[in-house]
Amino acid sequence: MDTGELFNSGIRTRREVLGDEYVDSSLDATDDFFLTYQRLVTELAWGYSWSRPGLDPRTRCMLAIAMLTALGRYEELAIYTKGALDNGVTVDEIREILIQAAIYCGTPVGRQAFLAVDKVLQERKKKK
Repeated sequence: MDTGELFNSGIRTRREVLGDEYVDSSLDATDDFFLTYQRLVTELAWGYSWSRPGLDPRTRCMLAIAMLTALGRYEELAIYTKGALDNGVTVDEIREILIQAAIYCGTPVGRQAFLAVDKVLQERKKKK
């Protein structure tokens, strides 16, 4: 697969998981310098990794939630929480992922992850 195919595949997968609104706003906010990063993440993360057949998007979202929690990347955790919910991951499943992560990564990490996810859930309630 060449980089053009990886990019196109990545954009499709990225939109399926994170939604058109998020992807469009990310790309619209990109200048020539940051476009290098956008291409990198779209081709490798989304075009190569997320587009592989071995795991479905729902499972990949759950893994991303656990890893982003472990890494303390709470802004990204919020983004992927929205994607997880849109891909069929339940609030109860997210809660269980965060409990597991809090045990293995520490309660301060768990607290911050719960706060980040709770903020997403509260925003979704307001939109309904």
